[in-house]
Amino acid sequence: MTDTALPNYWLRPRWIGSPTLGQVFNPRANALNACRLVLATGVILWHSWPLTGREMAYAPAAQLLNQVWVDGFFALSGFLITASWLRNPRLGQYFLARGLRIFPGLWVCLLVISFVIAPIALTIQGGSAVKLLISTAPIEYVLNNAVLNVFYLGIAGTPQGVPWSGVWDGPLYTLIFEMLCYIVVAGLGVVRLAGRRWVAPAAFTLALCGALLFSFPLRAELGATLPQMISRFALMFAAGALLYQFQDVIPARWSLVGVGVVTVLAAGLLTNYRIIAAIPLAYVVIVSGSLLRQKRLNLRTDLSYGTYIYAWPVQQLLVICGLGFMNPIVFAIVTAVATMPLAALSWFLVEKHALSLKTNLCFTRRSGTTPAQVKQRHIFRIW
Repeated sequence: MTDTALPNYWLRPRWIGSPTLGQVFNPRANALNACRLVLATGVILWHSWPLTGREMAYAPAAQLLNQVWVDGFFALSGFLITASWLRNPRLGQYFLARGLRIFPGLWVCLLVISFVIAPIALTIQGGSAVKLLISTAPIEYVLNNAVLNVFYLGIAGTPQGVPWSGVWDGPLYTLIFEMLCYIVVAGLGVVRLAGRRWVAPAAFTLALCGALLFSFPLRAELGATLPQMISRFALMFAAGALLYQFQDVIPARWSLVGVGVVTVLAAGLLTNYRIIAAIPLAYVVIVSGSLLRQKRLNLRTDLSYGTYIYAWPVQQLLVICGLGFMNPIVFAIVTAVATMPLAALSWFLVEKHALSLKTNLCFTRRSGTTPAQVKQRHIFRIW
């Protein structure tokens, strides 16, 4: 048989005929909650260097370890939030759902920092917790950060005597950009553009141009500008939205996940790895979370948000307690163990109930549908 007589399938790329992302993604059986928890734990790992006063010498590793975790969060958010709007394009319900996901857990975290963690830290350092508590500083911290004025960083100058002084919860600044992405999706939806397939590539291209123009610094903690932060988070959110819009043609294969991992690692050699790796990283996180079907990884709880917002203040407290001498990896493990109980309490006592309220308020108006039935049908349980 000559080459020209070979059947057509020999001439096709190997992924043709593979299941697509839309086919393998099962909203009720996936590992996205597990992926989110891994990303949140990765944030702990990176922060264990600067919060103990250390620096990672190898720049490519520092860039990836610093930024890839939060970038993965934004890619997942772009995928799920786009799905959420297109599934239920009602402005009031959309913002109610987003607010109930973000704010209740945040507000309780701010109270814990202001009235528990900060006074304990001050007492350990020989200061007066009572003097702090009767001042207006804790209330000011809560009120400012409760409305995402997260640049109100400390409480009466605390924490002090640590490598990262005056900042009780550094990662909270990303919530501003998360909310901005929500607003953009809603705005596109209101003008009936959210469902147009050309919009996601156009948004990604625009964000990519911004990333090329405003290269993000190696360490965000050292002072990224507003254009740099906007271009970074917009690019990753748009990458996730792009995967959702084209999920019916994007192949979902472990081999391509491996290619994506290699691409991300290689892109770390660039000064802004997202220029090359935004879509590969989004693919790795979303497709791996869709392909993993093990029951143990199909988590019914989402501890990632609580882990994300509580870990930094826990790390600051551990440094104040004298544990900053530890190897950063060991320190990260200790932090994760100390943070998980707070994350679990946040989920079971606050976030889970807020999500139930979201479900009841947003979706029980359908004729003949009880809250229990709605909860059973609510395929994107978290977002």
